[in-house]
Amino acid sequence: MTAALLALPSINDQAERLIDLGLHRLGGFHADELRSAAAASGARDGLLVIHPERVPASALVPFLRHRGKPGFVVEDMTDIDQFSPIEGVLVPDAPVYVLEGLDRGDHMANWSPDEALPALVEDDRTPLLLAEGVHWVIQQPAALERGHCFMTIGSRLRKADGRLDARTPALWISNGTGRDGRDRRDAPKAGWCWAGNRHTWLGFASAAARTAI
Repeated sequence: MTAALLALPSINDQAERLIDLGLHRLGGFHADELRSAAAASGARDGLLVIHPERVPASALVPFLRHRGKPGFVVEDMTDIDQFSPIEGVLVPDAPVYVLEGLDRGDHMANWSPDEALPALVEDDRTPLLLAEGVHWVIQQPAALERGHCFMTIGSRLRKADGRLDARTPALWISNGTGRDGRDRRDAPKAGWCWAGNRHTWLGFASAAARTAI
């Protein structure tokens, strides 16, 4: 983990960042409501998250920035907001909550999602949801670096027959190739990888706990 990732902005500063971007309105909050929630959390550190049911990943991704480029969702992930928490990932029943003990999972680079999930569970850590990962990069753009990006395997799509779709969501930086288009080179992107595949440049973002406010 790079030095830039050692400390997040304060919870109150994170609330102001969300307000400045207008995300409080997307989540159905007045600005002072979000400020009050942040102040009431009592959290000294951690990541402030608006519940994904209030502001889904598709609405968050365009607020990402890298080298001045806005974030985007890959074209073949039109169902991005249908990805939901996997079994065992408990999301607080609260409009706003705090994620504590974030880790990008660099040490798991070149692991597959199928390999990483049981290891995270064994370490008593919870994999991040895609929307949570986007919140992280909104607040701390340095969390997304070339060669050090991450998957958010707490979110998966469940098929009609109950089985999990083989795609696992991730956040990384576009090379401007293929359907991304050259104009999107260096833009942050939300996409997917196969659950059984390994990538040397993707870790597995996780947290120690989620706490309701």
